[in-house]
Amino acid sequence: MLITLGLLLVGAGVLVLLLGRLPIRLGRLPGDIYIQGKNSSFYFPIGTCLLISVLLSLVMWIIRR
Repeated sequence: MLITLGLLLVGAGVLVLLLGRLPIRLGRLPGDIYIQGKNSSFYFPIGTCLLISVLLSLVMWIIRR
């Protein structure tokens, strides 16, 4: 189980590296909220969360069929 979890984490890391090279970057989609003040900043990725939720729901739906 630990080996499987480790492989999943390595796969997720490679996926993050590959997704960083796409022209559409996760975390900078329309709908993501970013507010920067003098001494602080606030970031809430609503658009990214919605996109990931839709993609994971679609994958789970396909797997269950």
